[in-house]
Amino acid sequence: MRSIETLAFGNTGHESTRIIFGAAALGAMKQDRADKTIETVRAAGVNHFDVAASYGDAELRLAPWLRDHRGEVFLASKTGDRTREAAAASIDRSLERMGVEQLDLIQLHNLTDDEGWAQAMGPGGALEALEEARDQGKVRFLGVTGHGTQVARMHLRSLERFAFDSVLLPYNYTMMQNADYASEFDQLMVMCRERGVAVQTIKSLARRRWRDDDQSKRFSWYEPIREPEALTRAIQWALSLEGVFVNSSSDATLLPATFEAAARFADGSAARERSVIDAAVASDSRSLQIEPLFVPGVDGVGL
Repeated sequence: MRSIETLAFGNTGHESTRIIFGAAALGAMKQDRADKTIETVRAAGVNHFDVAASYGDAELRLAPWLRDHRGEVFLASKTGDRTREAAAASIDRSLERMGVEQLDLIQLHNLTDDEGWAQAMGPGGALEALEEARDQGKVRFLGVTGHGTQVARMHLRSLERFAFDSVLLPYNYTMMQNADYASEFDQLMVMCRERGVAVQTIKSLARRRWRDDDQSKRFSWYEPIREPEALTRAIQWALSLEGVFVNSSSDATLLPATFEAAARFADGSAARERSVIDAAVASDSRSLQIEPLFVPGVDGVGL
């Protein structure tokens, strides 16, 4: 398979593939299928895995492979706990479940509401546990993630409070048609570029929330874009924003097409000009009836 380009992951010193494996895909798999999925990921050259304590059995499914290959990937996990004690226990549990001594990155998961933010970032909050884990050598870097239309604004707030090494948030054509979100996303990008903070993006392949009458098999909480050319354009649209990483969908059936789209983008066999890609994905948005996953007041919680 052709190569996926790599990029410095912020100031961490790691050159990560611009496609990051969203290991939520492993959460409900049996071990044999998980092993084959990981083989597909590594065959594509992907060297950065992103998992979370809340992704079902995903951490357990990674453990057998990590036993012999830990040094081959940048390994990230997340904790959704907001207190120091609970977050510390979550980090230790993730290390135990994956059978590793150290994570490269631990992230505060979906830190987007005012109450949770105040608790996690305040005295006795989860941030203290992350800092302690870093001081103890259990983790190397610290990040923050989020979903919904308010996440860019909340990440700006988090970065003003603490020097996180990475952020993660939704980014796709449809969502960027929300003027407020686009403005806050752009402000966040400026700050991250100035400070050397890595920017991970999610939901590049989101088509819409599942419709009640849709009987398709569901491997993610939202309906993804599956039409091959539209999928390719959606991935390449996200990659056309300089400096960002794209986390793969939790629908593992889309991984080969995702990797191929990224490789075609890297080797120049696909359009890289933003205006050209913009026009194409706008057309896809109309023809596939793509809808924003997140709207103000109805953001919900996803992976």
